Amino acid sequence: MTEMNQDSARTEALQRVIERVTSWQETATDGTIHDELDKGLREAGVTLTEAQRDQLVHDISEGREIDVAALATTDEGGPA
Repeated sequence: MTEMNQDSARTEALQRVIERVTSWQETATDGTIHDELDKGLREAGVTLTEAQRDQLVHDISEGREIDVAALATTDEGGPA
């Protein structure tokens, strides 16, 4: 798979995971959001660093907009 295709696939996978987790986050604890995020990332075959995951959980919990494209194209993390 080319780097462009990998970036595109990573972005799409992250977007789907984030959409799934944020769809019910209003009633979830940070621990639940973290668990569901980790589960979704595993299922999608995408890894993030611990710092990225923690920040993403915080942003989801706070209802912040997530820049998925920026998160997906960082040199940290990667495919599982």
